[in-house]
Amino acid sequence: MKRLHWPRWMPIDPYILALLGTVGLAALLPARGAAADVASGASTGAVAFLFFLYGARLSTREAMDGLRHWRLHVTVLACTFVAFPLLGLAARGLVPVLLPRNLYEGLLFLTLVPSTIQSSIAFTSIARGNVPAAICAGSFSSLAGIVLTPLLAAALLGNSGGGFSADSLVKIVAQLLVPFLAGQLLRRWVGGFLTRHKKILGYVDRGSILLVVYTAFSEGMVQGIWHQVSAVRLAGLLAVEAVLLAVMLAATWYGAKALGFGRADRVAIQFAGSKKSLASGLPMASVLFGAHASLAVLPLMLFHQMQLMVCAVIAKRRAKDPVETAGQPLAPATRTHAEAGAPNRSG
Repeated sequence: MKRLHWPRWMPIDPYILALLGTVGLAALLPARGAAADVASGASTGAVAFLFFLYGARLSTREAMDGLRHWRLHVTVLACTFVAFPLLGLAARGLVPVLLPRNLYEGLLFLTLVPSTIQSSIAFTSIARGNVPAAICAGSFSSLAGIVLTPLLAAALLGNSGGGFSADSLVKIVAQLLVPFLAGQLLRRWVGGFLTRHKKILGYVDRGSILLVVYTAFSEGMVQGIWHQVSAVRLAGLLAVEAVLLAVMLAATWYGAKALGFGRADRVAIQFAGSKKSLASGLPMASVLFGAHASLAVLPLMLFHQMQLMVCAVIAKRRAKDPVETAGQPLAPATRTHAEAGAPNRSG
């Protein structure tokens, strides 16, 4: 008998499985008392270290070179930090009929998170889009998100989430912005080391995020907030997120066409402008929401897996589009070398 394989066009992110396993561990063995204090301190340090690495990895030269394609980057930023939040605010009408208040706050936070970098680049490459533009767009979005995501969260979520205040903004600066700027300043000396040990540091990245997730969900378990969510409510959340993703995929593709972008740029805009970063969102949520972070990050975790599965299908189909040269379509493209690669899906 033939072995059954999960379709390659519908990827299950192994990292999502690790995250779910971490959630399960927090449900069975949540950190309490002194252990909770240790986990919280380690989580705070892990978040600061993550953003130090983000700053040290961002090439200032690449970012400046990317400014030449400013119309594309402005379009992606508008999708990420304007169109997405507007849709999130529109979803307020679903409370409490379809979504409870706590899940809606997580959904709204999801719409404020910056775009991905790794998976946007991978899918843009598979679809034969403008890969350099995708690299710069993702980098600009992540950089802008360090400032815009907390400010938008403070403005749109008010005191309903983690109690946004001046102290919260100080924590954001201390745990996110300062380490990021330190990474940028030290990039000249540590950049080579990070490049040589990229694979090992990738595990450090993911392990740090798993620690953040464990701490957040442990706090949620201790406070008993999971009793507020039912299977029906989770199904409603998935339905809302499916509509949100479909709207943004359509808006980025057809909106970019209306703005006069070519096919390669439209591909980059669609994949960079319709996705949200798990790697950036989880640490930010732990700082912004504190003890309420477990439910706040649940919509982001579900949306992340959904966007990977859907965008994988779209990228495969875009790869079969006719190649255009000077506006003239040629024969359909054959399978490219990039299609054989798998995206780094933690972004």
